[in-house]
Amino acid sequence: MLNYYPLLFVFLWSTGFIGAKYGLPYAEPLTFLLLRYCAVIVLMSAFALLAKAKWETKPSQMFHLAVAGSLIHGCYLGGVFVAISLGLPAGVVSLIVGMQPLLTALLAPIVVGERMRPIQWLGLLLGLVGVALVLSQRIHSGFALHGLYWALGALLGITVGTLYQKRHCAHFDWRTGAIMQFIGAAVVTLPVALMIEHFHVQWTGHFLFALSWLVLVLSLGAVTLLNTLIRSGTAVNVASLFYLVPPATALIAWLMFHESFTLVQTLGLAVAVTGVAIARR
Repeated sequence: MLNYYPLLFVFLWSTGFIGAKYGLPYAEPLTFLLLRYCAVIVLMSAFALLAKAKWETKPSQMFHLAVAGSLIHGCYLGGVFVAISLGLPAGVVSLIVGMQPLLTALLAPIVVGERMRPIQWLGLLLGLVGVALVLSQRIHSGFALHGLYWALGALLGITVGTLYQKRHCAHFDWRTGAIMQFIGAAVVTLPVALMIEHFHVQWTGHFLFALSWLVLVLSLGAVTLLNTLIRSGTAVNVASLFYLVPPATALIAWLMFHESFTLVQTLGLAVAVTGVAIARR
């Protein structure tokens, strides 16, 4: 069953951009995320209590889980959502955060002691080329520079957070651990939201659908898979999967919103898949 987890993770994670497209017109980005985090904490707490899941008792481990969550969810999602809300095209955001596998490969030897083989470097470079091809027709429009800073923060958040979790949170109950992670995300998001937002929400059907999707499918489904993959694989292998997210997102957008998906993008998808397959060998 584990062999199917990477593909399922890529598909579920890719729908996050679709959820943002539906929900962001009706709520400020960090307000949207805070509602998402709070809903996940409540639902997962109820589930953990019913399942009699093991709760972490060591303060140091609780701290590590909260830090990993603040980076993987708070910094990454906050950066992506704010960047898109500021007018940075989703294609540009995808391309920036899509550099995570290369950045992870550079940092992994220092942080977790993982060494890359030459064939894996080739795979990562091919994956980056594939992502660039997929997004080549989506990154030419002008955009504000301040949105770029948030996207770069998202890239650092997901990269450092994945490595941090790999090093400090090797074993934890996925139910109670997720609660600690989303508490950490909420703690770092709330002060920033208080400074730059007004907590305005339009409770439309579209917004409720987007919020429900992001809570149930992304935060509970995809994040659980991500934690499983981080625990069972190398940091670089997990990071390489993020090369498939922009092509998968473009494909989903083509199916759902009739956005263009050209021959060049199809070629890019094939190159990205090939690169990821090589990098994960």
